[in-house]
Amino acid sequence: MTASSTSTPPAAGGAPTRSKRRIVWRWRVVDIVVAAVLGVAIGFVFLAWNVGYTVPKTVIEPLLPGLQGLLNGPWLLAGVIGGLVIRKPGAAIFTEVVAAVVSALVGNQWGGLPTIEAGLVQGLGAEIVLLVFLYSGRLPVAILAGAGAGVAGAINDLAFYYAGSGAPFSITYVVSSIVSGAVLAGLLGWIITRALAATGVLNRFAAGRELRAEV
Repeated sequence: MTASSTSTPPAAGGAPTRSKRRIVWRWRVVDIVVAAVLGVAIGFVFLAWNVGYTVPKTVIEPLLPGLQGLLNGPWLLAGVIGGLVIRKPGAAIFTEVVAAVVSALVGNQWGGLPTIEAGLVQGLGAEIVLLVFLYSGRLPVAILAGAGAGVAGAINDLAFYYAGSGAPFSITYVVSSIVSGAVLAGLLGWIITRALAATGVLNRFAAGRELRAEV
C-alpha cells in the first residue's frame, strides 16, 4: 500500500524527479533490517562521543555560554542517515531511537529514559523536514534535516537540562545546535550515505539507484 504526492510513476530505470517522487509508506523487511543495523552502528558512535565530547566542551563552553551546542551534531547523525537511506515515514525516528537505545543500554551520564526521549525528539526534527521534501536525498534537504534535528534537540535540552537559562544562552545554544546539526549530521550524513551507496550495499534503495544513475 502506498500513498503518493502524485499519481505519475517514477521514470523507468532512474530515480524519480521531485515532481514525480512519491512517498512509499509500507516498509520492507530489508528496510527494517538496514535501519536497525544503521542505528546500532551509529549508536556506537554515540557511545564514543558521550565520552569524547567532554574535551572540546571544556574549551568551547567558557568562550561563550551556549556555544557547546556546536558539539551536538554527532548525536543527530543517525536520524539523518536513516532517513536518507530508507526514505520512508518513520525512518529518521526509528534509526535515531535505535542509536539512542544502544547508548542508553550501555550506559551514559544522562540516564536511559532521558537518552531515548532525546533520540525520539531529535529523530522527529529530522523526520519532519524529510517529509516536507518527500524524502528527497538531495544535499540541501539533508542539511535542512540535520538543522531540523538540531532545533528539536536544542529545545529539548533547554527544557530538561538548561531550564531557566536566559535569552542569550538559549539563543546561542539553539543557533549553534542548528549549525552543528546542519554540518555534522546533515552534510556529513549525506557524505556517509553517498559513500555507502558507492560500495553497492544500498543497491536495493533509492540512494544506491540514484548514484548509479549519475555515473
